[in-house]
Amino acid sequence: QVQLVESGGGLVQPGGSLRLSCAASGFTFSSYFMRWYRQAPGKEREWVATITNGGDGTSYLDSVKGRFTISRDNDKNTVYLQMSSLKPDDTAVYYCNCNLYVRGNYWGQGTQVTVSS
Repeated sequence: QVQLVESGGGLVQPGGSLRLSCAASGFTFSSYFMRWYRQAPGKEREWVATITNGGDGTSYLDSVKGRFTISRDNDKNTVYLQMSSLKPDDTAVYYCNCNLYVRGNYWGQGTQVTVSS
């Protein structure tokens, strides 16, 4: 079955960095775009970043451009989100996502990122 398992969240001070990972299984990872979303307390889930199946194309939410970098390792079936210059507004649960179209739209369990001094 399809599984997406995030890791790497935690508590970090403003200006700090974290790298999130999402390990995928149960589908042909290298064939699909991958995405990161986040959901802050009391807010709707929002898209953060997308990477193409080959890793040669990326796109970002305006508020994270220049601070976050999405990448993938198709040999390890893993997608990453490198987050730098973190701000309190980046505090949220971060989710990995893959839309497998007819097979369904899948989410990980989420990993908490808290930016606070």
